Amino acid sequence: MSYDFIVVGGGASGCVAAARLARSGARTLLLEAGPSHRHPLLDMPPGIFKMINGCKFMRYHKTVPQEHLGGRSHEIAQGHVLGGGSSVNAQVYMRGRPSDYDEWQQLLGSSNDNPGWGWKDVLPHFRGMEANNRLANELHGTDGPLLVSDPGHIDQTSRWFVQAVQNAGEPFNPDFNGPAQRGVGFYQFMNRNGRRSSAAYAFIEPERNNPNLEVRLGCEALEVLFDGDRAAGIAYRDAKGMRQEVRCGSEVILASGALVTPKLLMLSGIGPEDHLKAHGITVRSPLRGVGQNLIDHPEVPVTARLKGAYGYYRQGEGWRMIRNGLQFKLFGSGPVTSAGVEAGAFVNPADPEGVPTVQAFCVPIVYVDRDRRDLVEDGHGLTVTTVVVKPRSRGEVRLASSNPLDMPSVSPNLLKEEADMREMIDGVRFFIEAMQRSPLGNKIQKFALPASTDLSDEALREHCKAFVKTNYHPAGTARMGAEGDEDAVLDARMRVRGIRSLRVCDMSTVPNINAGNTNAPAMMLGDRCASFILEEHGLAAAPAGELQAVR
Repeated sequence: MSYDFIVVGGGASGCVAAARLARSGARTLLLEAGPSHRHPLLDMPPGIFKMINGCKFMRYHKTVPQEHLGGRSHEIAQGHVLGGGSSVNAQVYMRGRPSDYDEWQQLLGSSNDNPGWGWKDVLPHFRGMEANNRLANELHGTDGPLLVSDPGHIDQTSRWFVQAVQNAGEPFNPDFNGPAQRGVGFYQFMNRNGRRSSAAYAFIEPERNNPNLEVRLGCEALEVLFDGDRAAGIAYRDAKGMRQEVRCGSEVILASGALVTPKLLMLSGIGPEDHLKAHGITVRSPLRGVGQNLIDHPEVPVTARLKGAYGYYRQGEGWRMIRNGLQFKLFGSGPVTSAGVEAGAFVNPADPEGVPTVQAFCVPIVYVDRDRRDLVEDGHGLTVTTVVVKPRSRGEVRLASSNPLDMPSVSPNLLKEEADMREMIDGVRFFIEAMQRSPLGNKIQKFALPASTDLSDEALREHCKAFVKTNYHPAGTARMGAEGDEDAVLDARMRVRGIRSLRVCDMSTVPNINAGNTNAPAMMLGDRCASFILEEHGLAAAPAGELQAVR
């Protein structure tokens, strides 16, 4: 079969782009390195917590030692499955705030090449994809394929957290994707009736009988193939370990994520000239910004042991697992319908009336990364993860070698900038104090992280350095930029500069990270990229909102 388009990476953005292109009548091939998304533990909202410490559906990137963190290395887990992060994440539906996208518009300039990246330009894509089960207004859609719902179950510990933060002075917010982000409340999630609504289910499944779409799993991209300065195909290793090549007539779209997309670009001769030459790679386009500008949301845990049998401790084991499973199967209710992260907040501890600087996730378990797990005793507990939403720190992705099967070298530099550390310290202190307020405070036995009662800047700084980790939101490593921006990899239509017929549509593309979870923005990027392609190639547009949802 011949193809018009090849989409490399079946994550959130790649699934959306491939589905729209195929629906338009274009012959589209989607290559995904991971396995199928169809697995009972992935489908159920909390199922991934049983596999988070290592499974075939995730790939763990070990960072280089971080000198500013005392030489610590930590892991960045990324989805390795059809649907990418949307198949393995906690499913929080979050777009960020309008100012995030208005900032993109400003950074990309007002030239004729900029199709518009402000809030008014991206909102139709969000609304078109969304099928919200509670909200219907100018900000929320109800007819799209992506099923967005209130939590199916809310643990009492999550409710106590929401009330405690209100008693700390923050307003209740019924919609974090609404007119204002500030406050505390309950998140909405990309699931419905106890089943995950991933990009694979929402966008690829409706096209499963479409002859224009072919999905190949277990296919690891090795390099982009060229005819002159035109991207003409992809070389990949198939599920049997054999090198294969496939070509297309129109465009190649890279959607492998902010850690792998720059690796693939550099292996294909697109990237910093000196770095490519050092690895013996022929330079095709010397774009110095490839792999630079790595942004991620830094996260630091605050963990407390509880006095009673509260939260989700061992709810997936033994007789509790059987009871919860029966409740789910017979009545469609109970803990199995919860993604495990029901409540959260956006606050600005330094200026409560100002723009939020910190996001929090309330997890009714003792939750720390697997490389820190031995430092905290398990049991009935509560973890509040504190996240800096607009970090200034920037890292990089480099090639470890010219072998395409080697993992990239990743240095995220979380909390390296003092402004980020300042906001994190303020955020950690705020939530430690808020958690001690009624009605949550009298349920806490003791704080486990940080273990000390010392809330000085110095003590909290050491806690942050010891436990900071990724919020699983790497972005910005092949960013768009205005004409004349020498560090920009892409133009405002997501086209790789100096190369014809090659685009990027994942979170690599963003000039700056949005304030909040990145999965919904990644889907928006895939949808917007498909719109550009359909427009430029004169194909009939099929907005995501017109896709038939699988309910």
